[in-house]
Amino acid sequence: MRNLTILSVILLLGICSCAPKKKGIITGAERTEHYLPQLEGKRVAVVANHTSLVDSVHLVDTLLSEGVRVQRIFSPEHGFRGDAGAGEGVKSYKDEKTGLPVVSLYGERKKPESEDLEDVDLVIFDIQDVGVRFYTYISTMHYVMEACAETNTDFMVLDRPNPNGFYVDGPMLDTRFRSFVGMHRIPIVHGMTIAELARMINQEGWLKDGMQCDYTWIACKNYTHDSLYELPVKPSPNLPNMRSIYLYPSLCLFEGTVMSVGRGTDFPFQVFGHPEMKNAEFVFTPRSIPGASMYPKYEGELCKGIDLRNYPLDSLLNEPRIRLKWLKFAYENTPVDDFFTSYFKKLSGNERLLNQIKNGTSVREIRGGWEAKREQFMEKREKYLIYEDFKKK
Repeated sequence: MRNLTILSVILLLGICSCAPKKKGIITGAERTEHYLPQLEGKRVAVVANHTSLVDSVHLVDTLLSEGVRVQRIFSPEHGFRGDAGAGEGVKSYKDEKTGLPVVSLYGERKKPESEDLEDVDLVIFDIQDVGVRFYTYISTMHYVMEACAETNTDFMVLDRPNPNGFYVDGPMLDTRFRSFVGMHRIPIVHGMTIAELARMINQEGWLKDGMQCDYTWIACKNYTHDSLYELPVKPSPNLPNMRSIYLYPSLCLFEGTVMSVGRGTDFPFQVFGHPEMKNAEFVFTPRSIPGASMYPKYEGELCKGIDLRNYPLDSLLNEPRIRLKWLKFAYENTPVDDFFTSYFKKLSGNERLLNQIKNGTSVREIRGGWEAKREQFMEKREKYLIYEDFKKK
Protein backbone atom coordinates (compact mmCIF):
# COMPACT_ATOMS: atom_id res chain seq x y z
CA MET A 1 0.00 0.00 0.00
CA ARG A 2 1.21 3.50 -0.76
CA ASN A 3 1.04 6.22 1.87
CA LEU A 4 0.50 9.49 0.02
CA THR A 5 1.64 12.76 1.52
CA ILE A 6 -0.30 15.94 0.86
CA LEU A 7 2.57 17.12 -1.36
CA SER A 8 2.55 13.95 -3.45
CA VAL A 9 -1.21 14.19 -3.95
CA ILE A 10 -0.87 17.76 -5.17
CA LEU A 11 1.91 16.80 -7.56
CA LEU A 12 0.02 13.82 -8.95
CA LEU A 13 -3.07 15.85 -9.77
CA GLY A 14 -1.39 17.70 -12.60
CA ILE A 15 1.34 17.50 -15.20
CA CYS A 16 3.67 20.44 -15.51
CA SER A 17 7.17 21.05 -16.81
CA CYS A 18 8.37 21.86 -13.30
CA ALA A 19 7.13 18.61 -11.73
CA PRO A 20 10.01 16.96 -9.83
CA LYS A 21 11.08 13.41 -10.58
CA LYS A 22 10.17 11.25 -7.63
CA LYS A 23 13.19 9.53 -6.06
CA GLY A 24 15.52 11.16 -8.58
CA ILE A 25 14.39 9.02 -11.51
CA ILE A 26 16.55 9.58 -14.59
CA THR A 27 15.13 8.53 -17.95
CA GLY A 28 17.09 6.56 -20.52
CA ALA A 29 17.22 9.60 -22.83
CA GLU A 30 18.83 11.66 -20.08
CA ARG A 31 21.66 9.12 -19.66
CA THR A 32 23.46 10.40 -22.74
CA GLU A 33 26.83 9.07 -21.60
CA HIS A 34 25.50 5.54 -22.07
CA TYR A 35 24.30 5.84 -25.66
CA LEU A 36 26.08 8.70 -27.42
CA PRO A 37 29.30 6.63 -27.75
CA GLN A 38 27.24 3.92 -29.48
CA LEU A 39 26.05 6.44 -32.09
CA GLU A 40 29.48 7.57 -33.28
CA GLY A 41 29.80 7.16 -37.03
CA LYS A 42 26.28 5.79 -37.37
CA ARG A 43 23.38 7.06 -39.43
CA VAL A 44 20.41 7.37 -37.11
CA ALA A 45 16.62 7.62 -37.40
CA VAL A 46 14.50 8.64 -34.42
CA VAL A 47 10.96 7.62 -33.48
CA ALA A 48 9.86 10.52 -31.33
CA ASN A 49 7.21 13.02 -30.35
CA HIS A 50 6.82 15.96 -27.96
CA THR A 51 7.56 13.72 -24.95
CA SER A 52 11.08 12.89 -26.21
CA LEU A 53 12.91 15.30 -23.93
CA VAL A 54 16.41 15.38 -22.49
CA ASP A 55 16.34 17.83 -19.57
CA SER A 56 13.63 19.91 -21.33
CA VAL A 57 15.50 19.82 -24.68
CA HIS A 58 14.10 17.63 -27.45
CA LEU A 59 16.04 14.44 -28.10
CA VAL A 60 16.47 15.29 -31.80
CA ASP A 61 17.95 18.69 -30.93
CA THR A 62 20.19 17.03 -28.35
CA LEU A 63 21.49 14.49 -30.86
CA LEU A 64 22.12 17.15 -33.51
CA SER A 65 23.99 19.33 -31.04
CA GLU A 66 26.23 16.34 -30.25
CA GLY A 67 27.04 15.86 -33.93
CA VAL A 68 24.93 12.71 -34.37
CA ARG A 69 24.00 12.08 -37.99
CA VAL A 70 20.20 12.05 -37.83
CA GLN A 71 18.69 10.99 -41.15
CA ARG A 72 14.98 11.30 -40.44
CA ILE A 73 12.24 11.33 -37.82
CA PHE A 74 9.36 8.88 -37.56
CA SER A 75 6.21 10.19 -35.85
CA PRO A 76 3.39 8.21 -34.14
CA GLU A 77 -0.28 9.00 -33.47
CA HIS A 78 -0.72 12.67 -32.48
CA GLY A 79 2.30 13.61 -34.60
CA PHE A 80 5.89 14.67 -33.95
CA ARG A 81 4.79 17.77 -32.02
CA GLY A 82 1.93 15.95 -30.25
CA ASP A 83 -0.79 18.31 -31.47
CA ALA A 84 -2.97 16.01 -33.60
CA GLY A 85 -6.19 14.66 -32.15
CA ALA A 86 -6.90 11.00 -31.42
CA GLY A 87 -7.34 8.98 -34.60
CA GLU A 88 -6.48 12.00 -36.73
CA GLY A 89 -4.28 11.08 -39.70
CA VAL A 90 -0.84 12.68 -39.72
CA LYS A 91 0.98 13.55 -42.93
CA SER A 92 4.71 13.36 -43.62
CA TYR A 93 6.51 16.69 -43.93
CA LYS A 94 9.81 18.49 -43.34
CA ASP A 95 10.44 19.80 -39.83
CA GLU A 96 10.98 23.55 -40.02
CA LYS A 97 13.33 23.72 -37.03
CA THR A 98 15.75 20.96 -38.03
CA GLY A 99 15.09 20.59 -41.76
CA LEU A 100 14.74 16.84 -41.24
CA PRO A 101 12.08 14.79 -43.01
CA VAL A 102 9.31 13.62 -40.67
CA VAL A 103 7.79 10.34 -41.84
CA SER A 104 4.33 9.72 -40.44
CA LEU A 105 3.57 6.27 -39.07
CA TYR A 106 -0.04 7.21 -38.39
CA GLY A 107 -1.55 8.03 -41.73
CA GLU A 108 -1.35 6.15 -44.99
CA ARG A 109 0.94 3.59 -43.35
CA LYS A 110 1.95 2.51 -39.88
CA LYS A 111 5.25 0.80 -40.67
CA PRO A 112 8.46 2.19 -42.16
CA GLU A 113 9.14 1.16 -45.75
CA SER A 114 12.44 -0.57 -46.51
CA GLU A 115 13.63 2.53 -48.40
CA ASP A 116 13.08 4.60 -45.23
CA LEU A 117 15.85 2.56 -43.62
CA GLU A 118 18.26 2.19 -46.57
CA ASP A 119 20.49 4.97 -45.25
CA VAL A 120 19.97 4.16 -41.55
CA ASP A 121 22.17 2.03 -39.30
CA LEU A 122 20.23 2.46 -36.06
CA VAL A 123 16.68 3.46 -35.10
CA ILE A 124 16.14 5.06 -31.69
CA PHE A 125 12.71 4.85 -30.06
CA ASP A 126 12.00 7.41 -27.34
CA ILE A 127 8.33 8.07 -26.53
CA GLN A 128 6.51 8.28 -23.20
CA ASP A 129 3.99 5.46 -22.85
CA VAL A 130 1.21 5.07 -20.26
CA GLY A 131 1.29 1.28 -19.86
CA VAL A 132 -2.05 0.34 -21.45
CA ARG A 133 -2.50 -2.13 -24.31
CA PHE A 134 -4.68 0.13 -26.44
CA TYR A 135 -2.36 3.17 -26.24
CA THR A 136 -0.97 3.04 -29.77
CA TYR A 137 2.64 4.06 -29.20
CA ILE A 138 3.52 0.42 -28.45
CA SER A 139 1.91 -0.66 -31.73
CA THR A 140 4.06 1.85 -33.57
CA MET A 141 7.09 0.42 -31.77
CA HIS A 142 6.10 -3.09 -32.87
CA TYR A 143 6.01 -2.12 -36.55
CA VAL A 144 9.30 -0.22 -36.32
CA MET A 145 10.94 -3.26 -34.72
CA GLU A 146 9.54 -5.41 -37.50
CA ALA A 147 10.93 -3.09 -40.17
CA CYS A 148 14.32 -3.15 -38.43
CA ALA A 149 14.29 -6.94 -38.37
CA GLU A 150 13.48 -7.09 -42.08
CA THR A 151 16.29 -4.68 -43.03
CA ASN A 152 18.92 -5.75 -40.48
CA THR A 153 18.79 -2.31 -38.88
CA ASP A 154 19.72 -1.97 -35.20
CA PHE A 155 16.97 -0.89 -32.81
CA MET A 156 17.43 0.96 -29.50
CA VAL A 157 14.91 2.04 -26.87
CA LEU A 158 15.65 4.94 -24.54
CA ASP A 159 13.44 3.79 -21.71
CA ARG A 160 11.00 5.87 -19.68
CA PRO A 161 9.01 5.02 -16.54
CA ASN A 162 5.53 3.59 -16.87
CA PRO A 163 3.11 5.78 -14.87
CA ASN A 164 0.76 2.78 -14.62
CA GLY A 165 3.60 0.34 -14.09
CA PHE A 166 2.66 -0.58 -10.52
CA TYR A 167 -0.01 -3.18 -11.38
CA VAL A 168 -1.24 -5.64 -14.03
CA ASP A 169 -4.94 -6.04 -14.75
CA GLY A 170 -7.58 -6.84 -17.34
CA PRO A 171 -8.36 -9.61 -19.82
CA MET A 172 -5.70 -10.97 -22.14
CA LEU A 173 -5.98 -10.18 -25.84
CA ASP A 174 -7.76 -12.81 -27.89
CA THR A 175 -5.80 -12.65 -31.16
CA ARG A 176 -9.06 -12.86 -33.13
CA PHE A 177 -9.51 -9.21 -32.14
CA ARG A 178 -5.96 -8.11 -32.87
CA SER A 179 -5.78 -4.53 -34.17
CA PHE A 180 -3.67 -1.39 -33.91
CA VAL A 181 -5.25 -0.76 -30.48
CA GLY A 182 -4.33 -4.26 -29.35
CA MET A 183 -1.54 -6.19 -31.05
CA HIS A 184 -0.05 -8.31 -28.28
CA ARG A 185 -1.13 -11.17 -26.03
CA ILE A 186 -1.00 -9.05 -22.91
CA PRO A 187 -3.60 -7.74 -20.42
CA ILE A 188 -5.07 -4.26 -20.80
CA VAL A 189 -2.68 -2.97 -18.10
CA HIS A 190 0.63 -4.76 -18.63
CA GLY A 191 2.86 -3.23 -15.96
CA MET A 192 5.94 -2.99 -18.20
CA THR A 193 8.06 -0.16 -19.51
CA ILE A 194 8.59 0.30 -23.24
CA ALA A 195 12.01 -1.37 -23.05
CA GLU A 196 10.67 -4.34 -21.10
CA LEU A 197 7.76 -4.81 -23.48
CA ALA A 198 10.10 -4.59 -26.47
CA ARG A 199 12.16 -7.43 -24.95
CA MET A 200 9.01 -9.53 -24.69
CA ILE A 201 7.86 -8.73 -28.24
CA ASN A 202 11.28 -9.54 -29.65
CA GLN A 203 12.05 -12.71 -27.71
CA GLU A 204 8.54 -14.18 -27.75
CA GLY A 205 8.61 -14.13 -31.56
CA TRP A 206 5.68 -11.76 -31.90
CA LEU A 207 7.15 -9.93 -34.87
CA LYS A 208 6.16 -11.06 -38.37
CA ASP A 209 7.24 -14.66 -39.10
CA GLY A 210 8.87 -14.86 -35.66
CA MET A 211 11.67 -12.53 -36.70
CA GLN A 212 13.88 -10.75 -34.16
CA CYS A 213 15.64 -7.43 -34.46
CA ASP A 214 19.04 -6.48 -33.07
CA TYR A 215 17.75 -4.79 -29.93
CA THR A 216 19.42 -2.79 -27.17
CA TRP A 217 18.06 -0.43 -24.55
CA ILE A 218 19.17 2.28 -22.15
CA ALA A 219 17.47 1.76 -18.80
CA CYS A 220 16.13 4.41 -16.45
CA LYS A 221 18.05 5.03 -13.24
CA ASN A 222 16.43 4.88 -9.78
CA TYR A 223 13.14 3.48 -11.13
CA THR A 224 11.24 0.46 -9.84
CA HIS A 225 7.70 -0.70 -10.58
CA ASP A 226 6.65 0.66 -7.20
CA SER A 227 7.72 4.17 -8.23
CA LEU A 228 5.12 6.89 -8.70
CA TYR A 229 6.35 8.96 -11.62
CA GLU A 230 4.85 12.35 -12.47
CA LEU A 231 5.10 12.92 -16.21
CA PRO A 232 6.78 16.25 -17.09
CA VAL A 233 4.50 16.75 -20.14
CA LYS A 234 1.15 15.29 -21.12
CA PRO A 235 1.70 12.17 -23.27
CA SER A 236 -1.16 12.99 -25.67
CA PRO A 237 -3.70 15.82 -26.09
CA ASN A 238 -6.49 14.17 -24.10
CA LEU A 239 -4.44 12.94 -21.14
CA PRO A 240 -3.77 16.33 -19.54
CA ASN A 241 -2.89 15.27 -15.99
CA MET A 242 -1.98 12.30 -13.80
CA ARG A 243 -5.58 11.69 -12.76
CA SER A 244 -6.60 11.17 -16.40
CA ILE A 245 -3.66 8.79 -16.85
CA TYR A 246 -4.69 6.71 -13.84
CA LEU A 247 -8.33 6.66 -15.01
CA TYR A 248 -7.46 5.91 -18.63
CA PRO A 249 -7.34 2.08 -18.35
CA SER A 250 -10.94 2.10 -17.10
CA LEU A 251 -12.44 4.95 -19.10
CA CYS A 252 -10.95 4.17 -22.52
CA LEU A 253 -13.26 1.16 -22.72
CA PHE A 254 -16.09 3.70 -23.03
CA GLU A 255 -14.64 4.70 -26.41
CA GLY A 256 -16.22 1.49 -27.70
CA THR A 257 -19.68 2.53 -26.50
CA VAL A 258 -22.14 5.40 -27.01
CA MET A 259 -20.67 7.21 -23.99
CA SER A 260 -18.54 10.35 -24.02
CA VAL A 261 -15.39 10.41 -21.90
CA GLY A 262 -15.19 14.18 -21.89
CA ARG A 263 -13.35 14.72 -25.14
CA GLY A 264 -14.09 18.31 -26.08
CA THR A 265 -13.94 19.51 -22.47
CA ASP A 266 -11.17 20.69 -20.15
CA PHE A 267 -11.31 17.38 -18.30
CA PRO A 268 -11.08 14.49 -20.81
CA PHE A 269 -10.84 10.98 -19.34
CA GLN A 270 -12.03 12.30 -15.98
CA VAL A 271 -15.78 12.09 -16.64
CA PHE A 272 -18.20 9.96 -18.60
CA GLY A 273 -21.73 10.65 -19.76
CA HIS A 274 -24.44 10.65 -22.42
CA PRO A 275 -27.36 12.94 -23.30
CA GLU A 276 -29.88 10.29 -22.13
CA MET A 277 -28.04 8.91 -19.10
CA LYS A 278 -30.16 8.41 -15.97
CA ASN A 279 -29.23 8.74 -12.28
CA ALA A 280 -26.49 11.24 -13.10
CA GLU A 281 -26.51 14.81 -11.81
CA PHE A 282 -23.29 16.10 -13.35
CA VAL A 283 -23.59 17.75 -16.78
CA PHE A 284 -21.08 18.79 -19.44
CA THR A 285 -21.24 19.95 -23.05
CA PRO A 286 -18.44 18.85 -25.44
CA ARG A 287 -17.08 21.51 -27.79
CA SER A 288 -14.58 21.51 -30.61
CA ILE A 289 -11.01 21.95 -29.35
CA PRO A 290 -8.42 22.18 -32.17
CA GLY A 291 -5.40 19.99 -31.55
CA ALA A 292 -7.27 17.81 -29.08
CA SER A 293 -10.88 17.09 -30.07
CA MET A 294 -11.87 18.77 -33.31
CA TYR A 295 -15.13 16.83 -33.66
CA PRO A 296 -15.94 15.39 -30.23
CA LYS A 297 -18.82 13.02 -29.65
CA TYR A 298 -22.04 14.94 -28.81
CA GLU A 299 -20.52 18.28 -29.72
CA GLY A 300 -22.83 21.04 -28.47
CA GLU A 301 -25.15 18.59 -26.67
CA LEU A 302 -25.74 18.50 -22.95
CA CYS A 303 -24.45 15.24 -21.50
CA LYS A 304 -25.46 13.87 -18.12
CA GLY A 305 -22.83 11.81 -16.40
CA ILE A 306 -20.39 11.04 -13.64
CA ASP A 307 -17.61 13.40 -12.56
CA LEU A 308 -14.47 11.56 -11.41
CA ARG A 309 -12.32 14.62 -10.83
CA ASN A 310 -12.81 14.19 -7.09
CA TYR A 311 -12.59 10.41 -7.06
CA PRO A 312 -10.17 9.50 -4.23
CA LEU A 313 -6.66 9.49 -5.63
CA ASP A 314 -5.42 7.17 -2.89
CA SER A 315 -7.96 4.59 -4.08
CA LEU A 316 -6.58 4.71 -7.65
CA LEU A 317 -3.04 4.27 -6.37
CA ASN A 318 -3.46 1.95 -3.39
CA GLU A 319 -6.08 -0.32 -4.98
CA PRO A 320 -5.12 -0.19 -8.67
CA ARG A 321 -7.47 -2.05 -10.98
CA ILE A 322 -9.81 -1.49 -13.90
CA ARG A 323 -13.07 -0.10 -12.46
CA LEU A 324 -15.70 -2.25 -14.18
CA LYS A 325 -18.42 -0.83 -11.93
CA TRP A 326 -18.45 2.36 -14.01
CA LEU A 327 -18.99 0.43 -17.24
CA LYS A 328 -21.81 -1.58 -15.66
CA PHE A 329 -23.42 1.58 -14.25
CA ALA A 330 -23.29 3.33 -17.63
CA TYR A 331 -24.80 0.35 -19.44
CA GLU A 332 -27.60 -0.04 -16.90
CA ASN A 333 -28.44 3.69 -16.85
CA THR A 334 -28.25 4.63 -20.52
CA PRO A 335 -31.49 3.51 -22.25
CA VAL A 336 -30.32 3.36 -25.85
CA ASP A 337 -30.11 0.62 -28.45
CA ASP A 338 -26.64 -0.59 -29.45
CA PHE A 339 -24.84 0.70 -26.34
CA PHE A 340 -21.69 -1.08 -27.52
CA THR A 341 -20.01 -0.42 -30.87
CA SER A 342 -17.87 -2.87 -32.84
CA TYR A 343 -14.82 -1.00 -31.52
CA PHE A 344 -15.44 -2.28 -27.99
CA LYS A 345 -14.23 -5.78 -28.81
CA LYS A 346 -10.97 -4.36 -30.14
CA LEU A 347 -10.43 -2.32 -26.98
CA SER A 348 -11.35 -5.11 -24.58
CA GLY A 349 -9.52 -7.62 -26.79
CA ASN A 350 -12.33 -10.17 -26.62
CA GLU A 351 -16.09 -10.57 -26.96
CA ARG A 352 -16.64 -12.09 -23.54
CA LEU A 353 -16.56 -8.83 -21.59
CA LEU A 354 -19.26 -7.28 -23.76
CA ASN A 355 -21.53 -10.29 -23.21
CA GLN A 356 -20.84 -10.31 -19.47
CA ILE A 357 -21.83 -6.65 -19.10
CA LYS A 358 -25.01 -7.24 -21.13
CA ASN A 359 -25.89 -10.28 -19.01
CA GLY A 360 -25.40 -8.48 -15.70
CA THR A 361 -22.44 -10.61 -14.60
CA SER A 362 -20.97 -9.37 -11.31
CA VAL A 363 -17.65 -7.55 -11.23
CA ARG A 364 -16.25 -10.29 -9.00
CA GLU A 365 -17.14 -13.00 -11.50
CA ILE A 366 -15.82 -11.01 -14.47
CA ARG A 367 -12.50 -10.40 -12.76
CA GLY A 368 -12.29 -14.03 -11.67
CA GLY A 369 -12.64 -15.09 -15.29
CA TRP A 370 -9.42 -13.39 -16.36
CA GLU A 371 -7.33 -14.06 -13.23
CA ALA A 372 -5.73 -17.34 -14.33
CA LYS A 373 -4.43 -15.89 -17.59
CA ARG A 374 -3.29 -12.75 -15.78
CA GLU A 375 -1.22 -14.93 -13.44
CA GLN A 376 0.27 -16.79 -16.42
CA PHE A 377 1.21 -13.47 -17.96
CA MET A 378 2.81 -12.36 -14.69
CA GLU A 379 5.11 -15.38 -14.84
CA LYS A 380 6.07 -14.69 -18.46
CA ARG A 381 6.48 -10.96 -17.75
CA GLU A 382 9.00 -11.66 -14.99
CA LYS A 383 11.55 -12.95 -17.53
CA TYR A 384 11.66 -9.61 -19.32
CA LEU A 385 11.68 -7.15 -16.44
CA ILE A 386 14.61 -4.75 -16.19
CA TYR A 387 13.56 -3.15 -12.91
CA GLU A 388 12.59 -4.41 -9.47
CA ASP A 389 8.92 -5.40 -9.59
CA PHE A 390 6.08 -3.96 -7.54
CA LYS A 391 4.94 -5.66 -4.37
CA LYS A 392 1.91 -7.81 -5.06
CA LYS A 393 -1.37 -6.14 -4.20
